[in-house]
Amino acid sequence: QVQLVESGGGLVQAGGSLRLSCAASGGSFSSYAMAWFRQAPGKERDFVAAIAWGGFTTYYADSVKGRFTISRDNAKNTVYLQMNSLKPEDTGVYYCAGKWSYYSNTYYYRPSEYDRWGQGTQVTVSS
Repeated sequence: QVQLVESGGGLVQAGGSLRLSCAASGGSFSSYAMAWFRQAPGKERDFVAAIAWGGFTTYYADSVKGRFTISRDNAKNTVYLQMNSLKPEDTGVYYCAGKWSYYSNTYYYRPSEYDRWGQGTQVTVSS
């Protein structure tokens, strides 16, 4: 089973950038569809971005489209989330999630579809 560990969170001013990383170990990462979710205090876990295991198909929440970019390096067993033009409403704990998939170009955006989760990394955007 794939184990996931996020890193790269921190405190940043509005308008700034961060890059999150999610390192996978213990499984066939290259066959896993991956995604990022976030959870603000007192709120549900929301979808942010997803990428199919082939790496060419991505999908974004409307709230981050044009500002965030998800990518993956299957040789390094890592998925990334580049976050630009950050806003205070982007604050939350960011989780990466993985799901084995037969299809190279299929992404998933519902938390219930994922069975592998990291421990999360805190992102705080100050105004």
